[in-house]
Amino acid sequence: MLRMDQIHVVRHKVLVEGRSVREVSRDTGLHRKTIRRYVLDPEPRRTESGPRARPVRALAEERVAAIVRDWAGRTTAKQRLTGRRLHRQLRSEGLAVGITTVRVVLREIRRRQAEVFVPLARRPGEEAQVDFFEVVVVVAGVRRKAWLFLFRLLFSGRDFAWVYERQDQVAFLDGHVRAFEALGGVVARITYDNASVAVRRVTRGGRELSPRFQALAAHFAFEPCFARVGEGHDKGSVESRGKSLRWQHLVPVPEAGSLEEISRALGAALDAQALEGEVARLFAEERGLLRAAPAAPFEARRVVAVAVRSNATVRVDNVWYSVPCAWARADATAYVGVGDVEIARAGERVRHPRGRAGEKRISYRHYLHELARKPQAVRQVAAELVPELGPPYDRLWRLLREAHGEREGARVLAKVLGALCRHGEEPVRRALDLALAGERLDLMALARIVERPRVADVAVPASLAAHVVEAARLEDYDRLLAAEVGA
Repeated sequence: MLRMDQIHVVRHKVLVEGRSVREVSRDTGLHRKTIRRYVLDPEPRRTESGPRARPVRALAEERVAAIVRDWAGRTTAKQRLTGRRLHRQLRSEGLAVGITTVRVVLREIRRRQAEVFVPLARRPGEEAQVDFFEVVVVVAGVRRKAWLFLFRLLFSGRDFAWVYERQDQVAFLDGHVRAFEALGGVVARITYDNASVAVRRVTRGGRELSPRFQALAAHFAFEPCFARVGEGHDKGSVESRGKSLRWQHLVPVPEAGSLEEISRALGAALDAQALEGEVARLFAEERGLLRAAPAAPFEARRVVAVAVRSNATVRVDNVWYSVPCAWARADATAYVGVGDVEIARAGERVRHPRGRAGEKRISYRHYLHELARKPQAVRQVAAELVPELGPPYDRLWRLLREAHGEREGARVLAKVLGALCRHGEEPVRRALDLALAGERLDLMALARIVERPRVADVAVPASLAAHVVEAARLEDYDRLLAAEVGA
């Protein structure tokens, strides 16, 4: 086949200069048939009467196809069949074939077996995709791993994102509640992978969903859809967006005092980005077609029945939380949220920041009644209790230790805690401020100021208001005792 510059010379001599084919053949050394072919067509194609016989390749195709089929269950994604391994196997079987032929055959077999992706139509308000992505953040100066929840509307490309400490079901449910609220409605269906936060088990007949996820789908009335196992590209839109979002908005690594601050800053950036270009126009169309969320809120927190131990603690997710000592040996209910745990019993509720496995979240305010009776226990927990109580208890404890030592100081502090339980925080705080005036401790002043509360006046019906109930006085009993002794 001639090069393009040769073709140009030949055609120019014949068609432009008017020279004969014989002359051009003599000048260029090309055969006259070749010159005539390129004069008629500058890009002549070779015509064959039939396909060329390739006996070696035909044998290789048949055997390679058999090996690929037979070894399908004996390979993995990382221990896969390669052209070089196939070539070695064919040579060991006595088939003389080149490695290039083997690779061409294997490439063709995989091309025919590869999945063909269907371009899908997206309609407003119809579908969203959800996933978690691992990210790195700096919270309060500590570099740590966190999880980015991403909710993406497929028609408009509008995103909602929130950063969580854990990739658990509570965060998963909470992310949906926040997303529906932020986007202004609910889509018809949502696509997920087969993570355990939503799917208990994948069976031949389908999927067994977790009860809490079923409750979420029923509450907001959307259809949950799932990607095929191991086929993450079934929800490729959110997968791709999660990667680009990390590059666009989380570089450099975000720093803040809490994950909520990072989440709100990320949300503000996404909102600002969505106000521009095609996303804004499409979301304006899609938002009107989202279904309104139910008026009743969904409880995203996990509800756990717990038993209060004799030390007034409960265990939730291998973390110990304190409760009021009056709850000891009773039953209670824990509401496990994203960042806190609320424990309730008989109308009372206490709240703790959610801890990590193995931690103890103890508030010694819950033990004031017991500490008032146990000075030695006060001495052991004073370092934790006093910061909880705040000023002026820190000054009180310091002066008590300086004046009386820890042992006797703990006895006095226990009595103050008893007064706090009887009278409430504010009266005792005012009394302490007076007793600690001038950087000295006046225990007599404290004893005089903190007194038992008087019984408040009671409303008496009008029919009983005229009746007077005489009350005895201590002097009357003294006179009676004196008369009896004299007799």
